[in-house]
Amino acid sequence: MMELTNNLAIDAAPSAAGNVMQLEEQHKNETLAFLSTRILHTFVMTGWLHDNGVVNPLNRGTFYAYRNQAGQLDGVALIGHTTLFEARSDEAVAAFAGLTQECSAASALMGEEKKVKQFLNYYVSGRPAPRLACRELLFEQRQKQQLGEEIPGLRLATSAELDLVTKVHAELASEETGVNPLAVDPNGFRMRCARRIHQDRVWVNVEDGRLLFKADVITQLKEVTYLEGVYVAPEERGNGFGAACIRQLTNQLLEDSKSVCLLIKEQNAAAGACYRKAGYQLREYYETLFFQRLN
Repeated sequence: MMELTNNLAIDAAPSAAGNVMQLEEQHKNETLAFLSTRILHTFVMTGWLHDNGVVNPLNRGTFYAYRNQAGQLDGVALIGHTTLFEARSDEAVAAFAGLTQECSAASALMGEEKKVKQFLNYYVSGRPAPRLACRELLFEQRQKQQLGEEIPGLRLATSAELDLVTKVHAELASEETGVNPLAVDPNGFRMRCARRIHQDRVWVNVEDGRLLFKADVITQLKEVTYLEGVYVAPEERGNGFGAACIRQLTNQLLEDSKSVCLLIKEQNAAAGACYRKAGYQLREYYETLFFQRLN
């Protein structure tokens, strides 16, 4: 994990050799084409564009483009609650860092480790340094794995299980970020959980009213499916149950997608062992920054 202080080392921003523009629906196809060249690293933005379109409150932010002097896309970013960016030049990174600095709603930034460090070079003074940085591992699975004993209760969640799913997902978010979403945005958080269930994106194993396993499909594309919010009940950890659920779910998702990926904290050795047991391989190091709120 990088050391964060209130005095970040700042490089001089490159001169603007292009321009930033807010994207509209008419730019959707061009934006998707740009992101498709590195789909394993742009799956979240790509998925949200497919699910929500370019301009939608559900994106919890605004899509921007950086164009070079020839008018070609040199970068795309979603600036907002979770900031994401794909940039092919220092100028684009500098522009997106400036936009993020000015965004009072910016809560976190996620990206490949080397790109996040590049971003921090242009995250200039005037806003407090990020309050937390987490190094994460991107795991991917591309081939179905041989199953042992099938988990018969692994299925899509129903609306009747919204309370179970919401409670556990809030606990996971609190552990990850230090902020309980049910305390700061209870209605919005519950709505997002309900929407994901309605979209058939939440997989669960429930026994006698107890949630034993949960996984949320955040992005579901032909090229890649991205999992998040994976939970295994404490009493089922360490016995192979979690790996069996992940393996079975991954095989199911690979029916419609070329690969399945997920992110875990580097220090979560138990989760890493579980995913490796399920056949996943490490692909890339990521970094997630959590920003201090502006007053």
